[in-house]
Amino acid sequence: MNDEARKVPESSSATALTPDSGTDGPDLGFSELDLALIDALQAAPRAPWSRIGRALGVDPTTAARRWERLRASGLAWITAYHSAGTTAVAYVEVRCRPGCLEEVSAAAAALPWVFSVDETAGDFDLFLSVAAPDLPALGRSVDRVIGGLPGVRSTRTRLSITLYGEGRDWRMRAMEPAERAALSTSPRTRGRVVHDTRAYDRLSPEDRALIAALGGDGRLGYTELGAMTGMSEHTARRRVQRMTREGAITIRCDLAHPLAGLPTMVVYRARVPHPHLEATGSALARMDQVRMCVSVSGPHNLLVLVWLHGLDGIDPFEALLAERFPALEVKDRTVALHTPKRMGRILDARGRAIGRVPLGTAWDGASPDESPLSGRHAGNGSGSSAGSK
Repeated sequence: MNDEARKVPESSSATALTPDSGTDGPDLGFSELDLALIDALQAAPRAPWSRIGRALGVDPTTAARRWERLRASGLAWITAYHSAGTTAVAYVEVRCRPGCLEEVSAAAAALPWVFSVDETAGDFDLFLSVAAPDLPALGRSVDRVIGGLPGVRSTRTRLSITLYGEGRDWRMRAMEPAERAALSTSPRTRGRVVHDTRAYDRLSPEDRALIAALGGDGRLGYTELGAMTGMSEHTARRRVQRMTREGAITIRCDLAHPLAGLPTMVVYRARVPHPHLEATGSALARMDQVRMCVSVSGPHNLLVLVWLHGLDGIDPFEALLAERFPALEVKDRTVALHTPKRMGRILDARGRAIGRVPLGTAWDGASPDESPLSGRHAGNGSGSSAGSK
């Protein structure tokens, strides 16, 4: 792969599919071509525009131009982070005092190691996804920082154990499967990932710097990456390709899902008998609606996050669960009212990216005065890991 991953080609060829003319305004959402483009970039986030264009039946210039419009308007973006298994990850349910939700939500979203924030309707007010270098650091950070935020009444932490599927695996499915498969030079099959914090220490400062740079724009060319991180283009290329090959980095394409016709996000807490857990988790992760599926600590051993076309999709989805997974018991459903932050991107009420907090992991051993809340470590370039939605 070369800098064509970002560069807009100067020449073009005949197009079989033309952009929709009525969707250029950022408030009007996505055209069919936009959704197909996002699907293509979900399959191959750093593929050259020539390959993306061939898969879509458009010239490379058209593909690059439409992506730039989507990116500039916050409708879609490509980010990078440490792959699942390199850090400790947990999901924290926060109950707020009356009238404090907005303040607590904003404070949590400002933390680099809180990689996603959802405001919810259910037993708790906020659903936070957090990362730390190890379990002690995670526990201290949740207790001292999140628990210490003004307006927080209580917290409950569920540790991520085995990840069956996450946001990097989810697909828009706007392309034909054969077209999508043809894009990937190394097709990825979904599989279980167990978190292993020992892998975090194996990443060099140079690798972490590259992940941090790609976190802002996952399609940065190697020349730009080298300039940003103080290394040669060749070194940047070699390191990124090695991390990709070894599974140490995840690069993925995200979108403003409410404007793509998927406005309803539901978090399910479920229980599955342990002998059925792995098979159930793996099968759930392959469902079109499932954005994330992970086994967690606590009495409900499975956490499932889904995107649906509306509230009226909840009952049919749960009927499908009951039919396909008779051993699964849904213990609770929580509907997201708004997602202020997803994998470091700050989102508006319609799901568009309007800002970014560089990802990081909770500072090991930090005192309340030296915690990531102070912003002192916000740019440490560590790049949080997934299980991410």
